[in-house]
Amino acid sequence: MKKMEGELKAELKSRALRVTEAIEKLVPLEHPRPLYQASRHLVDAGGKRLRPAMLLLAGEAAGGDPSMLTPAAVSIELIHNFTLIHDDIMDNADVRRGRPSVHKLWGQSGAILAGDTLYSKAFQVLGLTQARTELLLGAMNMLSRTCTAICEGQWLDMEFESRERVSVEEYMEMIEKKTGVLYGAAAGMGALLAGASPEVVSAMDEFGRMTGMGFQLQDDVIDLVTPESVSGKRQGGDLAEAKKTLIMIHAFANGVEVPVFGERNAKPEQIGKSIAALERSGSIEYARSRAEEMVEKGKRALEVLPQSRARATLLQLADYMVKRSY
Repeated sequence: MKKMEGELKAELKSRALRVTEAIEKLVPLEHPRPLYQASRHLVDAGGKRLRPAMLLLAGEAAGGDPSMLTPAAVSIELIHNFTLIHDDIMDNADVRRGRPSVHKLWGQSGAILAGDTLYSKAFQVLGLTQARTELLLGAMNMLSRTCTAICEGQWLDMEFESRERVSVEEYMEMIEKKTGVLYGAAAGMGALLAGASPEVVSAMDEFGRMTGMGFQLQDDVIDLVTPESVSGKRQGGDLAEAKKTLIMIHAFANGVEVPVFGERNAKPEQIGKSIAALERSGSIEYARSRAEEMVEKGKRALEVLPQSRARATLLQLADYMVKRSY
């Protein structure tokens, strides 16, 4: 297992390096320089680069040349960072990836412009991908529809804050739109630009969406079970912020009392007791099992592809999405 994890990390690292080098060339610090510094602030902080890696692997698994797909991979990463900048504004978050959030350094107006710049640059960069015109148009259509869905998901998430209860179905719709669809676009665009058939493109989109939803559910688990020293984020932050995650939806449905829910100034020991109650109730395990269920569904979608190293790496990546601890 450790050998497989090491191999996966090496595969992801090589693709992340390729994308990072391409960002330097494709999104230079132009005039006015502070705008581009703000736009690049989170991009340059690193991150896992899972979405661009998924695009490159999907393209390779579908028979394409991954080196030709680097601009498309960059475009996916730019869209992801655009959503993070705007998300931090809406949440008034102080820190992202160990750095002050963009709006804390450049103000809300500056952060909005920085996010908008990444959004528009993403389509500009995508257009540099060496693929047939009809494939590029298809990829642009896929990415634009994805951005609309992300906004819908973000709106639902925002709406949930003012509601007392949220159903499992509503939550799953929200995470599919807020998180799943961008992974779906990454895998789907990779296959599309590689010239794959509509059947394969659809299957890759399904793979990305399902594993992306599993990724989000695992994030909800990580928030509760992973110490701040490992994750870099406050343990139990979702409880203090009153986030209606699948864990909390299950807990409320089963009458579990969580006194710190919505208590922003809750002490670590108080949060720890509530986390223990959620463990005992089976609510955390419920979210874990749903995450694994989504990933298994996504992995089955890859059966349309022939055996290859890229396909095997995608399967490893899917497992990593729900086995990671941060």
